[in-house]
Amino acid sequence: MAGTMNAPVRIIGSYLSPYVRKVLAVLVAKGIPYEIDPIVPFLGDDRFAALSPLRRVPVLIDDRATLCDSSVICQYLEDRHPEPALYPADVVDRARARWLEEFADSRMGDVFIWRYFNQLVIRRFVWGEEPDHALVQRTLADDVPQVLDYLESQAPADGFVLGVLSIADVSVASFFRNAAFARFSIDAARWPRTAAWIARVHASPPFAALRPFEECLLATPLPRAREALAAIGAPLTHETYGTSTPRRGVMPI
Repeated sequence: MAGTMNAPVRIIGSYLSPYVRKVLAVLVAKGIPYEIDPIVPFLGDDRFAALSPLRRVPVLIDDRATLCDSSVICQYLEDRHPEPALYPADVVDRARARWLEEFADSRMGDVFIWRYFNQLVIRRFVWGEEPDHALVQRTLADDVPQVLDYLESQAPADGFVLGVLSIADVSVASFFRNAAFARFSIDAARWPRTAAWIARVHASPPFAALRPFEECLLATPLPRAREALAAIGAPLTHETYGTSTPRRGVMPI
């Protein structure tokens, strides 16, 4: 049953995380007000670890629940705020949407985040380490084409994958934003349907609303992130779970 909230939903996690982006896009699409503590999970304090035992983002806190995992959060938001729907009513379409969400979160997360974005961005700017260039090259040569070949078989000729914007489109497109941050673009000659589909999703209102905050963070050193976001009107929380000393999560990557 849908409910009403007396205060904005609080989200812990950076605008640059694909999993946070998925949740924020759902919030924007549904018109649900939010406030954000834009930390990267490696810079979360002990209070953050208590909320997120895997030390991952996003975390949602509202008047009724504290939740981890983007898929759990998005389904919760859908159940509590069913309009406009981002999960199809038809049982087959809903199952397909959930499958594409899972494919994005697991396979695309492994390929585009841990093997690509993590190597080229996180290792450099959080840990001060050199990327594993051999792994990056293997990923681009082997894993990325496999992902894109599959998506090409699923991509719509026009519009969105299930007719209207759904969690399937949001989930898949979220990872290509991070790939673009690391200078990857889809080869439109080889995967034309996928390239056009993702471009349409990225141009949709929820993604367009988040873009200024993403671009701000890309141009800002981590210690100045909150200050820079505040200057452009990001809806920040009053307090932060962030620290200045990075620590690794408990899950292997």
